[in-house]
Amino acid sequence: MAKLRGKALVAQSGGPTTVINSSLCGVIQECARSGDVDAVYGAHNGILGVLHEDLFDVTKESAEIIEGLKRTPSAALGSCRYKLKSLEDSRRDYERILEVFKAHGVRYFFYIGGNDSMDTADRLAQLAREEDYELRVMGVPKTIDNDLAETDHTPGYASEVKYLATTVMESGRDTEALYTFDTATVVEAMGRNAGWITAGAAVAHRVEEDAPHLVYVPEIPFSVERFVKDVKAVHGKLGRVVVLAAEGLQDENGNYLTSQTGSFAKDSFGHVQLGGVAETLKAVVEKECGLKCRYNKPGTAQRNAMHFASLTDVNEAYMVGAQAVKEAVAGKSGFMVTIIRESDRPYRAGTGLAGLAKVANGEKFLPRDFMNEAGNHITDKCARYVRPLLAGEAPIKIGADGLPEYVRFKRYPVGKKTAEYKA
Repeated sequence: MAKLRGKALVAQSGGPTTVINSSLCGVIQECARSGDVDAVYGAHNGILGVLHEDLFDVTKESAEIIEGLKRTPSAALGSCRYKLKSLEDSRRDYERILEVFKAHGVRYFFYIGGNDSMDTADRLAQLAREEDYELRVMGVPKTIDNDLAETDHTPGYASEVKYLATTVMESGRDTEALYTFDTATVVEAMGRNAGWITAGAAVAHRVEEDAPHLVYVPEIPFSVERFVKDVKAVHGKLGRVVVLAAEGLQDENGNYLTSQTGSFAKDSFGHVQLGGVAETLKAVVEKECGLKCRYNKPGTAQRNAMHFASLTDVNEAYMVGAQAVKEAVAGKSGFMVTIIRESDRPYRAGTGLAGLAKVANGEKFLPRDFMNEAGNHITDKCARYVRPLLAGEAPIKIGADGLPEYVRFKRYPVGKKTAEYKA
């Protein structure tokens, strides 16, 4: 494959995570090492930044800021939730993206995101081929949900689970101390359709007394009647009970548990926005079990907790970002970098490649054998999968005031070369 010189453009999409900037750092630093990339541009707020030609020159940022991305949570470029449809339905948008790329001499595009981002990247690669514009497109995996197909796990998942598992442990100790008064607690985890986060955080339960005592995931139909029996059984034995439940719990008919309360809406991707499971289950516990119950809802705090990130997660996020550049410079296009688990003891992982279309059209659900037969807790197989990913504490920089110091781009703007885009 002939060498391809040109600029690279990188964008971030979807919900922020603790380590998405580590992947960004990997992309930027590997581009600098490659010798084939003249400059790296960042798109402000994902694909929307490309459409509006809102770009800035990341190459001009200091080495300290670039390196500091490894210890900075959230999406430093700015993210978005803007869904492009098929080439037929959104062709004008895709042509606009390619117009911007051509105007700025962009020959490499790296999109850090989940399923929908991989779909956008795949269709853009198709259009570039149709128009005979040499463009190398690579996807970099990101999602706390861990539901991307073709990869063992996704960057962002381990840090999410590490923080949430610790939160559950500490909530459990609070309930244990006050079990004569607050005898039950419900903790709500993120997870619309897949229970990876909820099941992962359940590794906090190392002995019988440890929280969580009961665990519920979207893949297993939820029964209020069975739930009440479970709560009564645990409370009768321990005198207290801590429940960990995914926000996307569904009944046997596939209806979200929270749909009766009207506490959901749809985002721009058409995905159901969920919440309210903890409040709903709290009400059930108090009414049907006669127990005083509290609920905890970590919300977005759980996906940006850099102060307790997994070092393994940070390193792997960087690895896939850097590998995406290596593959693109070597001539690959139309792929997402995947993580391949090579060994559990000791834990070791490498990278692979998956076609963007396969990733975009797939969704990985929690295996049934990761949950026990009763469907109310995880199995040892699940724990063995999760625990190696949580290893190590990511270093952070603490300021004189005792709080973490995070970096922020200076954002050196790139001059516009095309007409204003009108949506």
